[in-house]
Amino acid sequence: MSLLSEFKTFAIRGNVVDMAIGVIMAAAFGKVVASLVNDVIMPPIGVLVGGVEFGNLAVTLKEAGGELPAVTLNYGQFIQTIVDFTIIAAAVFFAVKVINQLQKQQAAAPLPAPSREEQLLTEIRDLMKERR
Repeated sequence: MSLLSEFKTFAIRGNVVDMAIGVIMAAAFGKVVASLVNDVIMPPIGVLVGGVEFGNLAVTLKEAGGELPAVTLNYGQFIQTIVDFTIIAAAVFFAVKVINQLQKQQAAAPLPAPSREEQLLTEIRDLMKERR
């Protein structure tokens, strides 16, 4: 089998396609969460703590000198990232929780009784087994 045909077989498999869709959805979800945090959640928190914009919080470790830029410790960006992570983790947790509940409900749902035709076919099958 040639390398190209092996790759084609690999790429067309359902798991690879599902994973690619998951990565694309995760990237889009990340943008939504980033906008939620940056545009909706952090501004009110900034107002509550005295108008501070967290993304700009930093400590200068070494001032800029000549052509060298200043060395800063951007702890505000770290706070922003922690808030992003917390929201993403909560959203994923609740999504998995809902999916698990739906799967439990589906598994617990009773199977419908077989139709009259299925019962007759089962009886015929059983009779044919007995004759053998």
